[in-house]
Amino acid sequence: MKLGIVGLPNVGKSTLFNSLTKAGAESANYPFCTIDPNIGIVSVPDERLKNLSNLYNSEKVLPATIEFVDIAGLVKGASKGEGLGNQFLSNIREVDAIVHVVRCFEDTNVVHVEGSVDPIRDIETINLELIFSDIEILDRRIQKTAKGAKTDKGLAKELMILNGLKDHLESEKPARSFETNDDSEKDFVNSLNLLTFKPVIFGANVTEEDLITDGMENQYVAKVREFASNEGSKVFVICAKIEQEIAELDEDEKKMFLEDLGITDSGLDKLIKASYSLLGLISYLTAGPKETRAWTITQGTKAPGAAGKIHSDFERGFIRAEIVAYTDLINCGNYTSAKEKGLVRLEGKEYVVQDGDVILFRFNV
Repeated sequence: MKLGIVGLPNVGKSTLFNSLTKAGAESANYPFCTIDPNIGIVSVPDERLKNLSNLYNSEKVLPATIEFVDIAGLVKGASKGEGLGNQFLSNIREVDAIVHVVRCFEDTNVVHVEGSVDPIRDIETINLELIFSDIEILDRRIQKTAKGAKTDKGLAKELMILNGLKDHLESEKPARSFETNDDSEKDFVNSLNLLTFKPVIFGANVTEEDLITDGMENQYVAKVREFASNEGSKVFVICAKIEQEIAELDEDEKKMFLEDLGITDSGLDKLIKASYSLLGLISYLTAGPKETRAWTITQGTKAPGAAGKIHSDFERGFIRAEIVAYTDLINCGNYTSAKEKGLVRLEGKEYVVQDGDVILFRFNV
């Protein structure tokens, strides 16, 4: 999974990236500090892996990972090349989802590029730039498609969708809210790789005091939540400053620090939960003496497709899957005991993999 962290200059974007990835991206109180996109790989925290590793005495533990891309701050006119606009837009096309950081706190010591704090205005500024860029792409695609649409029914249908989508964007609505008639039309819209088709998670950056209440008493956060709800996006509340402090601690210290604040989840924990939920992702597990590992798949994936995440040969030669639920395996203490109690199941090609399934694939190529 690849997430792009975006936002106007000086909203706490690079500070958040630093704390999430410990990659040391430069952060300063002036626009365009992030010139090239910084990239960091983050392990997805999963207590199940540690427990399975202990059960099997695994040599290695390999968690699922998320790739974060910290993308240069955006300003009005980016779609026309203002600021670092074109570079920003090309970087964002490569991500699976957008993490849009918005400032929801007042601080006279931190310059705001627009001169005042207004998260909805900031969101709309970036949304409009993405929409303008998408319209340019559609204009080129429409021009190309129109040439063959007079004699090709398939192209004629595509042209109709393209024109409808352009009208939708010109009404300042993102492509992800465009209604399609069936899956084939949705797949076609997806294939256009439009920026505004990508799902969005809003990161509401608040003060330490507002973090403790999860932003419930912050008027700016309330507005962001309402905006996100109306377009089917997710919101998580963070304090980039606190996240930066947490990043310097080991796991035990981090847990104590969060307990002292009266919160249970770090910003990274919140973001991972939001992104998995938004993208419809789950994890299944494999375990043995050599390694214990988490594999990320889309909800609804059948056993052969899940096997293909490990290797294409596993999917091509799939025979069956031996499956035990993680909680059953841990409660039984070992695989043999779980099998004796009838908790290990043999599943075929139509089985839909569930979150927390511990799987051993049988295949023949």
